[in-house]
Amino acid sequence: MSGSWRAVRRRLMTPSHNETKLSTRGFHEKSPEARENLETVGATFLDGYAFAVEARDQDEAYQRLERIPVRFRGFGYEGAAMGLAMLDGLPVPGSGRVAAFLAGHGAPHDYMVHVGVGWAMARLPRFRWASIAPADPLLRWLALDGYGFHQAYFRTRRYVHEQYREPAFPWPGDETRRYAGHAIDQGIGRALWFVGGTDPTVVADLVDGFAADRRPDLYSGVGLAACYAGGAGEAELLTLSERAGRHRPQLAQGAAFAATARVEADLVIPHTELAARLLCGLTPQQAAQVCAQARPVSVVDDRLTAYEAWRRRISERVSSGAPEART
Repeated sequence: MSGSWRAVRRRLMTPSHNETKLSTRGFHEKSPEARENLETVGATFLDGYAFAVEARDQDEAYQRLERIPVRFRGFGYEGAAMGLAMLDGLPVPGSGRVAAFLAGHGAPHDYMVHVGVGWAMARLPRFRWASIAPADPLLRWLALDGYGFHQAYFRTRRYVHEQYREPAFPWPGDETRRYAGHAIDQGIGRALWFVGGTDPTVVADLVDGFAADRRPDLYSGVGLAACYAGGAGEAELLTLSERAGRHRPQLAQGAAFAATARVEADLVIPHTELAARLLCGLTPQQAAQVCAQARPVSVVDDRLTAYEAWRRRISERVSSGAPEART
């Protein structure tokens, strides 16, 4: 494929950066600094998407992704994964791009790559999902997390304010529909950090407006976004922890996932250190060690999916070390 055609493909397939503006989305604006942070996250995601769609191969995309500042680079990889998944799911020549990425330059970013696949699911017809469903029996649930984030981010009124639940969501390995909704809610929770403009009071109010049985998953997603995307200082993170209340273990688990994703990709920044300490009571490296030690060696779904059992083990271990929230 010629470079000129790849450039055309990029222009045709890449959403506009305007779609990530807080004013476009109608999200809460806490401050100009918070707005800039969240809009840079969105713009970087779309840049990564465009790099992958236009690149000749993953080596070329990698060279461009690695130029993104450390703070935002993971979002570039997430966007690249969406772009590759879109190509895998559309009737264009070639297949297996996401799998090759996970086996190559995307390997250190496997959390973000799986989430990026979920964004593509939200844009592709369901009959094409089989062509992009991740093979990893544990991390594949992160694709549904990405799907939930996309829906809450772009269809905010329906998924956030009207609190819509997906009915009988089809997902390989979840034929009884036991767990898909939980994974989707974890992604919706991540999106609430953006919808609420990183303001912990606004975000907690949004979470607390949902049915009680959804809040543990939602707070897990909030914790992940608060640690990975940032945008809140020490006092605000303590407020978030206080507002999470009985769901503080889930908040801590989400933050531990975020810390692990940054540690494994060598993308730790000062905010990662702060959020891991305040929400987990651990350094990012310690949180990553907990996640690794709790990870099931054999992925076997029983009464709980192995993924949920893993998350619960993490929440038990990291929340015990988190300092009490204080005003």
